[in-house]
Amino acid sequence: MTAWLFRFQSLFGLVLVFLAAVVFSPVRNGELLFLDSGNLFNVVRAMSEIGILAVGMTFVILIGGIDLSVGSVLGLASVGAAVLLVRQDFGVLPAVLAVLAAGLVFGLLQGVVTAKLGIQAFIVTLAGMQIARALARIFSGGQGVEIAYGDAPGRAPTAFSLLGERTFGGLVPVPALIFAVVAGLAAVLLRVTAFSRHVYAIGGNEKAARLSGVPVDRVKILVFGLCGLLAGLAGIVHAGQLNYGGPNDGSMAELDAIAAVVIGGASLSGGRGTVVGTVAGALLVGVLRNILTLNNVDSNVQLLIIGLVIVAAAGLQRLRPAAVG
Repeated sequence: MTAWLFRFQSLFGLVLVFLAAVVFSPVRNGELLFLDSGNLFNVVRAMSEIGILAVGMTFVILIGGIDLSVGSVLGLASVGAAVLLVRQDFGVLPAVLAVLAAGLVFGLLQGVVTAKLGIQAFIVTLAGMQIARALARIFSGGQGVEIAYGDAPGRAPTAFSLLGERTFGGLVPVPALIFAVVAGLAAVLLRVTAFSRHVYAIGGNEKAARLSGVPVDRVKILVFGLCGLLAGLAGIVHAGQLNYGGPNDGSMAELDAIAAVVIGGASLSGGRGTVVGTVAGALLVGVLRNILTLNNVDSNVQLLIIGLVIVAAAGLQRLRPAAVG
């Protein structure tokens, strides 16, 4: 029973926070504000970018690594999308593909340095964080780039604005759908492929995995490439939601992504964690922030409470039985 509870700790945590949010929800016109459908989907929309980053971070943490650059890559991607659409008159598809390719290449390069040169991922991605932020400022001229829509020069194609829209009768935000698709594909990838077995093997014992014939370097490079790709996607979603690409956007987003993964039950030492847990962790943070905001809790107090939740999640990892996967 204890092992079962630890295995699904993030889901139980999400349910408990959700129930607490219902109990403490403000009431307007006899209805709970928290349970309003628009508010619930706003929670998912608000966490969609961090959720996408967290999915990529899950793979990196599973191999025992860390990626501190994802927030800066998000900022670089948002600037890249805005500059290509507004200043270079790119179509939506070419711009999106170019930005995704840039994120992928950035991640792959970090993976190559980590795997082939043997430099710790913390150091490599710390440098990558600075490099991506500098590139974003250079490409944007140090200024944010507004995205206006239309057919005239200097305006982006209207199709890009769909990222800020809602579907299914104006209820479900498009970023939430993108997050759901990314999480679903990643969950399948981590469950049914040989790649997933290699990822868990490296995180569990890299030396043993190498001796067993696992292509450790190749898997590491691919994992960092995937994380960079998803950071690029998060940047595109960010630019589409805000109609803006800023060189300082995504600051500290890497910490939110790591928090979601840790709250989701992953071990920072590698070898343990799931995409489902990460999604639950991201939603838990989103629900917590939402109910605190609805109750007009000071933003500094919100940070304090979320920090305590992260510490509690990490503490649970220390209590987790070794036999629990």
